[in-house]
Order: sequence, then C-alpha cells, then structure tokens
Amino acid sequence: MTSPLIFDTSVWIDYAGRKDTPQTHLLTYYLQNDYETPLVPVVAQEFLQGIREDSQHRRMKDILSWHTKLEIPHMAAAMGASNLFRFLRKQGVTIRKSNDCVIAFYAISFDLEVVHNDSDFELISRHSGLKTWKNNKG
Repeated sequence: MTSPLIFDTSVWIDYAGRKDTPQTHLLTYYLQNDYETPLVPVVAQEFLQGIREDSQHRRMKDILSWHTKLEIPHMAAAMGASNLFRFLRKQGVTIRKSNDCVIAFYAISFDLEVVHNDSDFELISRHSGLKTWKNNKG
C-alpha cells in the first residue's frame, strides 16, 4: 500500500500548469490511483487563490473537495508553526514563507512526508522532524 503524502502548494501549482516534474508525476499517479493525498488548509487556500480562470478554479476546487482535510485547531496550528519558525531562526535558519512552517507543522503532527518544489522544506527538515519525499529515481 502507498503511504499518504502531503503535496505542497508548489506541486499543485506545477500540476495545474502541466509542468513535467517528478513531483507532478507523483501527484498525477496518486490522483489517478485514488491514493490518499491529505490537504492542509493553507495549501488549498494558496493554490486556489492563485487560479485566475473561473472554470479552472471550479475544476480544481472540485478535485480538492475529494481529499481528506487535515484538521488541527487554528490556534494550535498557529502556535505550533510559530514555535517551529522561532526554533529554526534560533538555529540560524530563516524560512522565507511562514506558511511553509504551517504546512511543516501539519506534516510533523500527522507524521506524513511533504512532496514539494520549495527549498524551505529541505531547510526545515534538516533541523526538525519534518520528512520530505525524495525522488530516488533521478
């Protein structure tokens, strides 16, 4: 059985833009085979808010509606992500987008790997319990 994976906004954007990457191939494989791709609320928000065309927005919203939504109370997620951000900064690591700490906090909390196309996740994983998907085929 294939393990559930969290796909970061960067991968969803590349997927919608039909970019040919190992991450989009993996997302396509997961979607075509009905494998679990749980959603972090901020990923859904970031992805959907960037779609300009109404028809594509509706289509992607429909696709996302079928996915398991990971739930952590808002304040707990905010506190956990801020603690992670501060911890990393104390280690000399500055994360460019604080939402990446929110996504990482969810992934750590649910013990799931993040599939991404964003260097911040590799920085976070080097200094925390975050697991990231590695493309071992290339």
